[in-house]
Amino acid sequence: MTKIILSLVILFAFGCNEVQYVDTTPPAIPRGIDALSLENAVEITWIPNTEPDLRGYNVWVSDRYDGRYQFLASVHEPIYLDRTARNGRTSYYAVSALDFDGNESSLSSDVASATPRPEGFGVRLTDYRSAPSLAGYDFSTYSIGPFDDAFTDFFFERFNDRFSLNVWDDTDIQDMGYTTSLDEIRKAPLSGWSPSGSVEAIPGHTYVIWTWDNHFAKVRIRMLNPVVYYLIGHIRLPKETQH
Repeated sequence: MTKIILSLVILFAFGCNEVQYVDTTPPAIPRGIDALSLENAVEITWIPNTEPDLRGYNVWVSDRYDGRYQFLASVHEPIYLDRTARNGRTSYYAVSALDFDGNESSLSSDVASATPRPEGFGVRLTDYRSAPSLAGYDFSTYSIGPFDDAFTDFFFERFNDRFSLNVWDDTDIQDMGYTTSLDEIRKAPLSGWSPSGSVEAIPGHTYVIWTWDNHFAKVRIRMLNPVVYYLIGHIRLPKETQH
């Protein structure tokens, strides 16, 4: 009888050791996906997940909003720089989260898009009264042209000792104040556009322009004399604030 009882106890002990918890719950779907257009690159960021067993994230890309997403990279932090992006080509990004047990969330629902654009440096504009054909600028072609051309996004004015950047009625402009570089302004503002369509041109200031064809750009003044020098680049406005 003693031997039979001992055998049962041993079998029961082995049975307990074989019971293991298996985690099949994926992390939460990443939120707040944002994409910043750069020169032949896009910076993707999102709100960090808070799960204690989070291992990292997978970043996905597509050439269409509702297209098939392809794996781009695995990262540990909520930021990724896509150096495969090319100027003028729009890419759509989504992110999934992974834990240490191999569980992966669905792709983020708030897909972000970006279109890298080249930046112009040392561009020179003249006063629209003295040289009207060299006073305007067109962001779509990155070219100087007539201040009153249908595709001109903004133009330069010098009146007495005051320098101004001006836009037409179908375009908005706002002075974002002094910046040390063009990259400090990462998004367009929600409000505060100049009611007159004119702002004072001040060296070191960066300006955001909401173009007539619903794009967004930024301009930074480098130097002023009878002409204006500036840097140009594109920024993206959050979807919920667009026209």
